[in-house]
Amino acid sequence: MGEELSVAILVFLASAGTVMFCGAKLAVYGDALASLTGLGRLFVGSLLIALATSLPELSTNISAVRLDPPNPGLALGDILGSNMLNVFILASVALVFGGKRFLVKVAPEQKYLVIVAAVLTGLALFLGSLKIGASIWEVGVSSFAFLMVFIVGMWLVYKTKPGESEESDEAISISLGRAWILFGLVSAGVVISGFFLAWSADEIAGITGVASSTLGILLLSVVTSMPEVSSTVAAARMGAADLGVGGLFGSCGFNATILFYSDLFYRDGILINQAEPAHFVAGGSALALMVISLVLIVGRMRINPGLCMAGLALMVGVYFTGVIFAASLGG
Repeated sequence: MGEELSVAILVFLASAGTVMFCGAKLAVYGDALASLTGLGRLFVGSLLIALATSLPELSTNISAVRLDPPNPGLALGDILGSNMLNVFILASVALVFGGKRFLVKVAPEQKYLVIVAAVLTGLALFLGSLKIGASIWEVGVSSFAFLMVFIVGMWLVYKTKPGESEESDEAISISLGRAWILFGLVSAGVVISGFFLAWSADEIAGITGVASSTLGILLLSVVTSMPEVSSTVAAARMGAADLGVGGLFGSCGFNATILFYSDLFYRDGILINQAEPAHFVAGGSALALMVISLVLIVGRMRINPGLCMAGLALMVGVYFTGVIFAASLGG
């Protein structure tokens, strides 16, 4: 048992390191592609960076439901835990970079992206509690709902996005072709390491007796959200708050659609119907954090700096309360 656990931990650490490295590089090359193609920061934040930094969750979740036996608890814990953690990252980065000074740089149109992320997270909680059994081609109708809401929501975000008023002044020292090649290579690295990440987490859960839902919420979600951390901190340092905020909430929205993609490979029922109490705690905490962040973003010009800092500190408290409660339920 000790040797098996040591091997599982070593594989987990190696794959986690690869995910974090490749995920951070995804943000770098994704930003380079946006500059070279003229797509602009807002598009990069809400779609390209969001999709790129969510590749660890996508790879890990598909791997988790393809394990023998499948581990849906790990997959759901990673998704809902990642959404909770993404908003916690926003609060932490905003606190470090000046609170209100950070938020005033966020375009008001970002509220639509926050609403899309909140609706998708709330939909996961709602459908998870209903446990609808209807399916199409062995894929749950509820899973199709996540994809449809995401597509409509991102169309709304695109239609309401502000005009780009500024672009990065940094010279891009890489060609467009090389950027695409490197982007593809690190994407492959994320996908491959995600398989080993899910396998090792499943092994650790089985050997130690820790519930898969808890392991997904507490550990796996932290590792797969490392690309979001690196990209958000980099955006804050550049003074591009929109890039960071768009990446975080865009990632939350895309994470919900991973429930659809994972359900394509899950053959023991409908994935969202496997939600456990700890998953509902994580999803509810994520939703509460999104509501608070929406209030802060919408009222950022009217709320005084002290109250803004208090709201961000409240978000940090909500996150840790949710983590502790989910851990107590997962045992």
